[in-house]
Amino acid sequence: MKPLKQFSIPFTGLKLGVHHFDYELDDRFFNAFEYSLIKSGKLKVDLELEKQETMLLLRFKVIGTVNLDCDKCLSEFAYPVNLYERQIVKFAEDELESDDEEIITLSRKDTEIDISASLYEIINVAVPYIKNCGQADKDCDQEMIDRLEQLSIDKQAEENEQTSDPRWEALNKLKK
Repeated sequence: MKPLKQFSIPFTGLKLGVHHFDYELDDRFFNAFEYSLIKSGKLKVDLELEKQETMLLLRFKVIGTVNLDCDKCLSEFAYPVNLYERQIVKFAEDELESDDEEIITLSRKDTEIDISASLYEIINVAVPYIKNCGQADKDCDQEMIDRLEQLSIDKQAEENEQTSDPRWEALNKLKK
């Protein structure tokens, strides 16, 4: 069984109007995507699907947390997610590529829509480019910060200068 099968919504049997769908996203959802930036999390998705004659309007409400790795100290922290997004799905006779990223085009022959990729993109865009513990009101791992400072290039360069070979002293004076 496909892990993302539950995210396929058969819209042909739905009446015109508003329909609600609820989903729980966990580690299995994120692991279904290869090379996922997010490995784990716990999110609740409320989807409001409004079916019209020529299109579907999808309104996503995503609330919960995703676990991210701090770019500074490498420790894991829970990042809060609270999103409201909209997606438009239009029906067309032939599959035209739309330049508008907010509009998905389906052919009239399609009977269902898979929202897993849209959900995944919405959540990933909400994750900050630079992730640090401060975004979750948490302090970085001080032991790791101290270790990184100890191994920094500037500190190693100072140590190398102090233990330099006297034969290179004349060349170092030229360099300065």
